[in-house]
Amino acid sequence: MDSGVAMTERKPIGVSFESWIDQQITEAAERGAFDNLPGTGKALPPGGDDEDWWIRGYLEREEVPADVALPLPLLLRKESEDLDDTVRDLPTEEKVRAAIADLNRRIEESWRRPAHPGLFVRKVDPEPVVALWLATRPTLPPPEDPPPPTRPPWWRRLFTLPS
Repeated sequence: MDSGVAMTERKPIGVSFESWIDQQITEAAERGAFDNLPGTGKALPPGGDDEDWWIRGYLEREEVPADVALPLPLLLRKESEDLDDTVRDLPTEEKVRAAIADLNRRIEESWRRPAHPGLFVRKVDPEPVVALWLATRPTLPPPEDPPPPTRPPWWRRLFTLPS
């Protein structure tokens, strides 16, 4: 094992674990193994009585949206509230209806597996969403006619066989 990591020796017979561990810590401190560690001299962050202090800190540090911690019915409810913003950039009415159908399918699945009693999510009626999508959709100018075909260069006409 030449990885540069020192392994501790086995506990000698007749020595208690506490005194052997204390001896290992003392030897490591003398070698300087604990010098210049990150967080040295800093107070621990206040955890208080919150049992979820670590996960909250992790979510803040990693900038994870808090939505991932919501129960499924609340996630679906939030998604149905934000549906107008979600479908705004979809290109066709079929894709809008497909997004609504997918959400309604996931809502129905949550009804079959109720994880949280009392949290009910209604299915989304597609007609008002599609009507709003059509009303807020920018009108696209009609497509321009393609330019007329150009005549091939003289040398191509010269070497092309007549058909």
